[in-house]
Amino acid sequence: MKKITLLALATLASLGACQRPTTQDAATAKKSTAEEKIDSTNIKHFFNTALTEGKSYEWLRDLTSNIGGRLSGSPEAAKAVVWGEQLMKEVGLDSVWLQPVMVPHWVRGAKETAHYEFKGSTIDVPICALGFSIATPKEGITAEVIEVNSLDEAKQLGEKAKGKIVFYNGAFDNKLINTFQAYGGCVGQRFAGAATVGKLGAVGVIVRSMTNGIDDYPHTGSMGYGEIPEENYIPAAAISSRAAENLSTHLKENPNLKFYFKQSCQTLPDAPSFNVVGELKGSEHPDKIMVVGGHLDSWDLGDGAHDDGTGIVQSLEVAYLFKKNGIRPKNTLRVVFFMNEENGLRGAKEYHRLAKENNEVHIGALESDAGGHTPRGFSIDANPKNLQLVQSWKKLLAPYGLHDLVKGGGGADISPLKDEHVTLVGYRPDSQRYFDYHHAVTDTFDKVNKRELELGSASMASILYLMDKYLYTSDTLKP
Repeated sequence: MKKITLLALATLASLGACQRPTTQDAATAKKSTAEEKIDSTNIKHFFNTALTEGKSYEWLRDLTSNIGGRLSGSPEAAKAVVWGEQLMKEVGLDSVWLQPVMVPHWVRGAKETAHYEFKGSTIDVPICALGFSIATPKEGITAEVIEVNSLDEAKQLGEKAKGKIVFYNGAFDNKLINTFQAYGGCVGQRFAGAATVGKLGAVGVIVRSMTNGIDDYPHTGSMGYGEIPEENYIPAAAISSRAAENLSTHLKENPNLKFYFKQSCQTLPDAPSFNVVGELKGSEHPDKIMVVGGHLDSWDLGDGAHDDGTGIVQSLEVAYLFKKNGIRPKNTLRVVFFMNEENGLRGAKEYHRLAKENNEVHIGALESDAGGHTPRGFSIDANPKNLQLVQSWKKLLAPYGLHDLVKGGGGADISPLKDEHVTLVGYRPDSQRYFDYHHAVTDTFDKVNKRELELGSASMASILYLMDKYLYTSDTLKP
């Protein structure tokens, strides 16, 4: 018995010796703790600087107040390019240049009008043409209305659609906490609604605005005619969510009521424009690139404040915060103001084409195109190793409200850069108010909160700082 006890004790002692940290393990742990303290301090500096010396809010005021809505091909979009180039130079980026790109040029024309008769009264309807729609005849269109709630319902109309205005009344699923998911669930009717029923003989389309609220403001957005022949093109417009509710109610009482609308939009030949690009050269790996950006264009309704003026000024403020805090990125940090996200993605595609042509190596990209509300976190599109790496930074980011580090898309403008070795990240602020303003006349500077905007800039700078420090060494790319 004594021998067994002594043997057991010897075995336990041996196991304890195996589990005792080596000198090398202890040194690694000490180094890791020291690096974490440095990272925590630098992140704190980003937030302190953004909240006390930030520039983004006044940059946004200038962009929205003095230029306004910036639809691709418009004079305002051209002014925004000049504005962006000059601002990047003022911030002191190492180099600033313009990337030429041809963009679509759709114009709205005269203000749209719509109404219908109900119980002896004329009901005026807030309406706006959808981007890329054709115009109505000069006298407008008057026809009976048939209501559907989805593209699938519309496809089943068959002969019933002939000679009618098809009314898509699919609403947001307000049970979904993330309003972008609700938007994704019904935006197809806006984009493909006209193509779906144009080939069935419908004469026009009106779509419930893409918002989770009930208001009197029509929300525009892009649409397309797909592969249908041009003779089947029909005009398409959005009506306000309150007007949609009312029209639906009135149709139940009078299924034969006739709806009138008139719009004068047209598509002109493609126009020359530019992406605006600037960068801080990397101190150790200047040939490895990390992009941060948003889109410079916006719809012509409103001033494009949340979509995507906030993303533009936050992206540039990232570089400003690096410079202000004396932090030189190891990899090249490139700020890109993309042109034509709203109705074509021409800027994103041209940026990617030139990157391939010039054999550029991108290791990461961050996009801000979800508004300027309170920061919540980031969505990550990366290989499993880098996804896990980014999620390991939650301890550093959570004190600033950045609790969400989830697998998901990075963003439309950086999506062409997707590759096994490129980590794409999307900035994700709170989404509850975004679709109150999205693509509507209400998307103006006064809807942006200064502190929320600055918190977003600091959040973006923080994750890019960590990406710059750790992402390159974590992947399989070689210098």
